[in-house]
Amino acid sequence: MNKLAPIKRIAAISAALVIVTGIVLGGYAHAKGNRFNMSYIYFGNTQAFINSVDKTRRTLDTVSPSYLDLDDHGNLVINNSNDEGFVEAMEERGIRVVPFLSNHWNRAKGRAALDNREALARQVANAVKTYGFDGVNVDIENLTEADREAYVDFVRLVREELPESKEVSVAVAANPTASNTGWQGSYDYKALARYSDYLMIMAYDEKGEGEVQGPVASISFVENSIKYALGHVPAEKIVLGIPFYGRYWKVGQSYGGYGMHLNKIDQLLSSCISKVEFDEFSGSPKATVTVRPQDVQSVVSGSKLAPGTYVIWYENEESIQHKLRLVQKYGLKGAGSWSLGQETDGTWDYFERWLNGNWFVDTYDHWAQHEISHMEERGWMQGVSSTHFAPDKPLTRAQSAAILVRALELEESRGASSFTDVSGQHWAKKEIGIVEQQGIMQGKGNGKFGPEDSLTREEMAAMLERIIESQDREQEQEAVRYKDVDRDRWSYEAIVGMSSRGLFLGYKDGTFKPREKMTRAQMAALMSRIAPSIE
Repeated sequence: MNKLAPIKRIAAISAALVIVTGIVLGGYAHAKGNRFNMSYIYFGNTQAFINSVDKTRRTLDTVSPSYLDLDDHGNLVINNSNDEGFVEAMEERGIRVVPFLSNHWNRAKGRAALDNREALARQVANAVKTYGFDGVNVDIENLTEADREAYVDFVRLVREELPESKEVSVAVAANPTASNTGWQGSYDYKALARYSDYLMIMAYDEKGEGEVQGPVASISFVENSIKYALGHVPAEKIVLGIPFYGRYWKVGQSYGGYGMHLNKIDQLLSSCISKVEFDEFSGSPKATVTVRPQDVQSVVSGSKLAPGTYVIWYENEESIQHKLRLVQKYGLKGAGSWSLGQETDGTWDYFERWLNGNWFVDTYDHWAQHEISHMEERGWMQGVSSTHFAPDKPLTRAQSAAILVRALELEESRGASSFTDVSGQHWAKKEIGIVEQQGIMQGKGNGKFGPEDSLTREEMAAMLERIIESQDREQEQEAVRYKDVDRDRWSYEAIVGMSSRGLFLGYKDGTFKPREKMTRAQMAALMSRIAPSIE
């Protein structure tokens, strides 16, 4: 589809786009920031909870402590962990407290709760009001398809009992195989989402205790679970659960898969003989660890590891970042984690940035960080690697051609590029041919395009002029003059035209610097502001 015509609407937003002294100013549309971020809290006491929250650097929106249990008759039990002081501390930090209601995998208690659902819903609502909670996260597990309708009805009742301002969310089993039976079959995603603010997909325990060794959450397991959810629930109601733990198996023993906190795994790897490899197929790290009698042994679930060799499947920065990318790929509401305090010390150095699509480490705190993220999300611009964008590196003419083709969704209308320096192997041969056909970019003379040459400011002005088609201006504006742009300069009309319309301005000293190279960051900012006109 040729989208040149809609680009004329850029004139209507010209006031929002101003490039001054090489820096783009003003707001931008479709920011990727502010994804929802929640975490469960299970291990420790109130002070430990507060300390764990503070380590997140106020990146959390919601915490879900283990305050709400069930008795054998399905009635609510407020456990001893509940502390109004914690709720007050979180209120001071602007973090919502939404405790989770759990049967702790006890099927009998879970079913008793559903049988008692009308009374239990009222009990939950009273607890939320009495203790100042911000809602409830329903986390009743280990049921079956026989409990499916009752489960939905319980969530409906809770929603009716609580004010709209209070959150009702549901933790649901990951279901990568679209199973309708067993544990996965107990969750009617579509119906549960109707009565809740979001579903928190427990996208972990792919391999659990008692199972053969394997990843806690392979990337295919997680992605297929997301795809299943999207078939039943809007993306804005899906929160992706991420594990802050691993599992270990002792070589030679038939039973294993015991849980271990990520920070404990780090300690173990640093104190024992270990070999770590990253399994590319599963997107998960795997460690083989030899614990000797003389080693300082890590405490796991209250007991010490005996001497021997262990295989540990776990999560690290790379595997967690792969999962956070999926939140952006599928436009999900955000991420959740199990559980706070189990993560490694460096987790919060990157977690929020990656959750919000800022995975290029060389753009952190860069003036164009958000615009770069916006362009990467749209697929208009790409990094120079999976973790680097090179924001201050000059933009090449080939890169600019590719960006415009992606942004305008331009297609070939006739033969390939005629430029002699764009060979059949050049990565942007097709895109260069398209911008040539559309009259957006021209060669540099002698049949050359100069694909690896840097794009200059005057070339960018000329490209904008061709796209917008200046002859369609509804009214003439006073021409902008620059000390370094003469009337006989080839780009004079484009520079004056774009500057007069407020699209591309010069510097405070009265110059335009037409031959100055455009950086990749400047292009990202420019295209980010043009984006509303292309939609």
